[in-house]
Amino acid sequence: MDWQNIALGLAGAIGCCVAVVHGFLIERLVARRIGKLVAADTRLAPAIRRLLWPLLHLSTFAWFLGGLALIGAAVWLEREAQFALGMFVGSLYLYGAVANLQATRRFHPGWVLMVAALVLIAAALIGSGS
Repeated sequence: MDWQNIALGLAGAIGCCVAVVHGFLIERLVARRIGKLVAADTRLAPAIRRLLWPLLHLSTFAWFLGGLALIGAAVWLEREAQFALGMFVGSLYLYGAVANLQATRRFHPGWVLMVAALVLIAAALIGSGS
């Protein structure tokens, strides 16, 4: 396994770890509290209330699957497919990093780790000559 594949797999591992921690924290600190408020608000349609939990965890799901895809790409895919997948997952991670930085406006492990994953993805893709 060359260094580009190691970088891509490491980016995926970082993405999966960030997703797991994010999911835990969103559930514990946000979803439960907002869920209680929304459940008590009879002005909201039932469909909107049912969408709350899945929408709060959508980024968690996307980051985790993206991480698994990067790890799989590092092991099984050719450079062209790695490039396409890296660009797709990288765009998800970039959006997450920018949104987290904009929300926190300070040093925060979430955006820092997403940027680290992005640097690894970029190094793998640029270093592969694609």
